[in-house]
Amino acid sequence: MRIGLDTAQHQLTWTELVERVQFAESAGFDGAWVFDHFTPLYGAANGPCMEGWTLLAGLAAVTSRIRFGVLVTGITYRHPSILATEAITVDQISNGRLEIGVGAAWHEPEHEQLGVPFPPLKERAERLEEGVQVMRLLMTKDRATFAGRHYQLNKASYHPRPVQRPHPPIWIGAGGEQLMLPIVARQADAWHAFGSDDSLARKSRLLDQLAEKAGRDPKAILRSASLSLSRPWDQVRRRSAQLRAAGFGYLIAEWPSEGKRRLDEFVEKVMPELGA
Repeated sequence: MRIGLDTAQHQLTWTELVERVQFAESAGFDGAWVFDHFTPLYGAANGPCMEGWTLLAGLAAVTSRIRFGVLVTGITYRHPSILATEAITVDQISNGRLEIGVGAAWHEPEHEQLGVPFPPLKERAERLEEGVQVMRLLMTKDRATFAGRHYQLNKASYHPRPVQRPHPPIWIGAGGEQLMLPIVARQADAWHAFGSDDSLARKSRLLDQLAEKAGRDPKAILRSASLSLSRPWDQVRRRSAQLRAAGFGYLIAEWPSEGKRRLDEFVEKVMPELGA
């Protein structure tokens, strides 16, 4: 079981974020994850909240081992061809330590405040699937052409190529069973979801069926879920075991509201068991 750490940048300065990510690296976490919002989701509305992709480039330069990504990038915020060039740049700076996390976006008030269009869910799902295809083409081919409903490429090339070949792993954050999980089954290298143990196990079984229908090996899709560290440790261990049994291979530990002492206890007492 791989264990990542959510270091989301709500209300944090650059110095504080560097401390968190360097701690995660020294403590043995597999990955450090930020989020893709432009204002904090809690606390003071005008508190600091740095942009995710430029932040990754900075974090790549002050670390050496840990992997990292944005959990997840709203497809509405950036044209996917531009996002692909940003991802390649971060993968180059980090020497191949990037995970690409994308999703259909959900925070409508943020879109309204910033003047970013927020299409209906069906269109956002279409844009997500097309966007992943556009990114994959631009990261792997010269003179790439794509004629989608929402995005197009016309003999497009971008260099350098990613360090990771053929490209960094593409994670899709999704929960909807009718619209979103079929996209995961067709396009994702990894799936991240929230929910109870039972709901995640059921959706994981459904993803197996959808992947087979799409002609893919279900085992080729990594499954990931969040792990609260504010619960009693026996509950943390139980959730990890249940998710492992359901086919999940990655847990993203949430930075606990109790603070770093709680996280230190997790690293010392619990994480070695979960990663075994």
